[in-house]
This record gives sequence, structure tokens and C-alpha cells, in this order.
Amino acid sequence: MRKYIGLVGTTTAKSTNRQLLKFMKRHFEKQATIELIEVSGLPMFNKPQDLKVPQRAVEIAKKINSSDGVIISTPEYDHAVPAVLMNALEWLSYGIHPLLDKPVMIIGASFGSLGTSRAQAHLRQMLDSPEIGARVMPSSEYLVGHVLEAFDKDGNLCDQEKIDQLDALFADFEQFVKISKELWHTEKADRKAIQKLDKQDFK
Repeated sequence: MRKYIGLVGTTTAKSTNRQLLKFMKRHFEKQATIELIEVSGLPMFNKPQDLKVPQRAVEIAKKINSSDGVIISTPEYDHAVPAVLMNALEWLSYGIHPLLDKPVMIIGASFGSLGTSRAQAHLRQMLDSPEIGARVMPSSEYLVGHVLEAFDKDGNLCDQEKIDQLDALFADFEQFVKISKELWHTEKADRKAIQKLDKQDFK
């Protein structure tokens, strides 16, 4: 059974994106283990003079390193991801690079009818940057709109079509993770390139 990290892309107390990840954790418990990780507890990114990465970022990195893949659930603020998620990704690409070549699935929930389509595109662009270098599952968007009506009182998705779509995407992600393990030929080159970027950052 594979182990995934569910990264909650917000610090909002009653986040529907956290709720969506919790639903996935229950819904897929017989297929995989999903551990939810919060992006809270990190200072605002500002290249520290002592070049030290916060312990909280190190802890998150260790969790990601030991996982088979990451599922990121993001809200959408002004057509972009929240600042707290951007901040977390900044720390996770400064001296430590747990997302390098790591399979990632992006999902999102919002109040609008379009879900988090533009935030997901924004996040995909960030994850594909040389400083992060994640392997984002292609041709996949999971958008939950009108979230106030999307979940029942037990926190389960109400729309069976949405559940079926999630089942299909998760099955694809499992396959994507399996395939990604075979894509090791550029691993050394990727690591070397990102170390060069680190040297520039730490000058």
C-alpha cells in the first residue's frame, strides 16, 4: 500500500480543501495511506542570513521524502494560490528539495462554479519551476465548485459523478506514481542542476 502526503494549501480553520483531503483519506483508505500535512507554522520567507531552513520546513520535507507522492489541495484567491501555500513552497525549495521528481496530484475546492481552475494552473506552473522540479500529473484537474453544497453533514461528497471522477483520477495517479518510479534516468542530472541553483541562492 502506497503512502501519500495530502498538503493542505490553506490555514483557514474551516477549509473545504482540508475537508476534501479528509474525504479522500477515508474514501481511499483501503487503497493507500494519506497523511494530511498543514502549511501552518512557517515564518514568512525571507532568505535568512544564517542560511538556516526552519525546523517546520525540515519536518514537512522529511514527510514528503518518505512518501510515494503528494496530493495538494488549493483554494483560489484572486485567480492564484494562497500566499501561505506559496510561502511553504518557497521554504521547500530553499536548500531542501523534497518535491524534486516527486509525483504530485493537484485538486481544489472553491465557492465559485469554476472550482480552482486558475489557481491549479498557477500551482502547476510553480511546481514545474527549476527550483522545485516536481512531476505533476498531466492532463488532470479535479475541481469542486459551490462547496457549501458539495459535502453532506458527515463531510462526504454528495455528487456521485464527482466521486466517480475522483476515483478515476486517483486510479490514474496511482498509475502515474508507478510509472514515475521508472523515470530515474535524469535523476542525477536534476539533482546536480538544482544544487547549482542552491549555490546561487546561498551566495
